[in-house]
Order: sequence, then C-alpha cells, then structure tokens
Amino acid sequence: MDTGFIKNIKETADNTLKGTMYFPLKKVVIFDFDYTLGDSSRGIILSINYALGKMGYEKAREDKIIKTIGMSLAETYKKLTNRNNQEEIKTFEVYFKEKADEVMVSNTCLYSGVTKLLDSLHNKGLKTAIATTKYHYRINQILKANNACHLVDYIAGGEDVTLPKPSPEGIYKIKENFHVKPKEILYVGDSIVDAETAKAAGTDFIAVLTGVTEPKEFKKYPYVHILNHVTELVI
Repeated sequence: MDTGFIKNIKETADNTLKGTMYFPLKKVVIFDFDYTLGDSSRGIILSINYALGKMGYEKAREDKIIKTIGMSLAETYKKLTNRNNQEEIKTFEVYFKEKADEVMVSNTCLYSGVTKLLDSLHNKGLKTAIATTKYHYRINQILKANNACHLVDYIAGGEDVTLPKPSPEGIYKIKENFHVKPKEILYVGDSIVDAETAKAAGTDFIAVLTGVTEPKEFKKYPYVHILNHVTELVI
C-alpha cells in the first residue's frame, strides 16, 4: 500500500484529534458577517423598528427581528409584515438605511478573537472575504471602527449583487476576484441561508452557533464542521 497515502490519513486523523481542521486545498475563507464575525443586532432592531414606525406599523418584537438577521431587507419586510408590495419594500429599505446610517456602526461589535483569527489566516497565506446582505460601505465602516480593514481582502455586500443570499452570486464574485475554484473556498456562516448559499456555490461549509440556528437544522445541509464560535476555526 502507498505509504504516502497512509501518512496523509494519519496526519488528518491526528489533526482531528487535536481539534485542527485539515483543509490543505483551501486558498480563500469567506465569512458571513452578522452573528458570524460580529453582532449588530441592536443596530438592526433600532433600524427596523424605525422603518416600520415611519410606515405606520407597530414595533416588531425583538425576538422576531432577530430571527430575520441575515435575510435581505426585502425578505425581512415580508417576514415581519406578511406583505410583498415592491413599493413598500423600497420605502422600508430607504427608512432602514436612514436610521442605520445613524446607529449601526456604534451598535455593532466584532466578536472577541475575530481580528486575531483573521490575522492568523493571513499569516498562513489565506485570503479572507466577507459575503453579506449588509451594505458594502457599512462593512467597511465597521472594519474601520475596529482597525480591521487590512484583515479582510474582499467584501461582497448587498449592493454588489443583483440577488441576495442564498444566491451564490456573492461567492462567485469573490471566487472570480481571487481566481480560485469552489473547492478552494471555505465558507463560514451562522444561518440556514448561509448553508444554502454554500451548497449553491459548491463550497465547503462550516456552521457556527453564535446565531439563532440550532445544530440539528444545519444537519439537513452539507457541512464539514459545526463550531460553537468562529474563533474555534483552525486551519
């Protein structure tokens, strides 16, 4: 039997036992943002309820809003109002942005250890990217506020794509930017939308449990690991 093959199996097993994830072919790690790299739930709640109030609705319950985090604003509006009127959705988006420009950055924090994680990935020669329904400029603002702009190589934000996640368009943009294949990408996210996005793009998926999705829900989709926190990712 090929001794090199046996050695590779042994190294993979040893790394698994040590808690190290063995991804020798990966060149790019893509992260979702909300509930994956950070928490902007307070800013989202404030912005959604501001928009709903301006449109004559009562404030939505916070637990209901939290379950929409990671969805596009259009899907969020549909979920919270049970309405699918395109003009109303556009109005909702305008009011949301109006308030978010005021409160989002100051009400967003990166999770502890995230900057260290991103730095360690760079040190290992990997590229890092964010694929999010948040506006591109908003992610830039958040990264700048946390002195972390240099730690993310590419952002595919909500205004950079024609279709939001779970469309794989954002991942495709990142793939094309770095000239890599889907198998060379690892995608990390906290929601079913993220799992569906990775599946559609043909990339390996790692789920994190810092959002509102239970582990059993991820098991309906292809995944390579389920982590309690993104900082448990070791490549």
